[in-house]
Amino acid sequence: MQGILSSEGYMKEEFPFWIMRVAQGSIAEHGHEFVELVYVVRGCAVHQFQGSDYAVHAGDVFIINPGEIHAYVVEPGNQLEIINVLFMPSLISDALLSDLEITGSMDYFYVHPFLKHDVRFNRRLNLQGQDAAAVLALLESMIREVGVRHPGHKTIIRLQMVELLVLLSRYYSLMQRQTRPHPSPRQLERELAARRIYGYLERNCEKKLTLESLSGLFNVSSRQLNRLMREEYGKSVFDALHEIRIERAKHLLLETDEKVISVATMVGYEDQSFFNRLFVRHVGCSPSQYRQESTPSWT
Repeated sequence: MQGILSSEGYMKEEFPFWIMRVAQGSIAEHGHEFVELVYVVRGCAVHQFQGSDYAVHAGDVFIINPGEIHAYVVEPGNQLEIINVLFMPSLISDALLSDLEITGSMDYFYVHPFLKHDVRFNRRLNLQGQDAAAVLALLESMIREVGVRHPGHKTIIRLQMVELLVLLSRYYSLMQRQTRPHPSPRQLERELAARRIYGYLERNCEKKLTLESLSGLFNVSSRQLNRLMREEYGKSVFDALHEIRIERAKHLLLETDEKVISVATMVGYEDQSFFNRLFVRHVGCSPSQYRQESTPSWT
């Protein structure tokens, strides 16, 4: 395995975005610190994700979250052309989403990556006709903006990313209705809301999050936030956040040589003692013991 790819080789902190159209060959298992959105322009391949194989074809769109492990296998004689969009969640600020009143409509971005693996790729979003043309046009426009870098290109790219994700959400919601006709609209709405919250926690786990800020972002009360999470995941918002952070910490302990105190900070804990206690509660041993007793994949 190639390990975890850093964002430093692709993007700058002040504008955490990178896009390229590439002829993708086979590539070994790897993860990365950033979000990767993939659009398959043409061809076919096997996408290996978290230990399972999935066929991908032209029109497929999928998202790989930070820390998730994936690879491509392109058989001799086959071709795979993709557009890779790499970005950090900070590219699109919460304030921008709130001002545009669209936080509740980006279901594909917030929900789809957090479905079970078999559902996530066996029922992947596949675009055809005008839908595929609209997404491809947006992606090619972003490629041009990055290439020419005219004044205002960063603003245009941010707005185009919002448009792209809202479009994907629309297509995803339509797909959900076609593939899941049985749940009531209210049940599906609550399920999507819980997964949207979980997705936000996953993408922003290193930030200082409060129930008040989350309530404002998702326009529900603190009590309703916890109720939605318990109905879907059987745990409170902060129980879920701690679980996400500890899983991220486990990856960092094995994939990097960062000190334990640095790992704690990287996943959102300023108090190392609190981090150590949580880690023991979730994993059964201290972070140092976990690192020593596990075989690092980067050796």
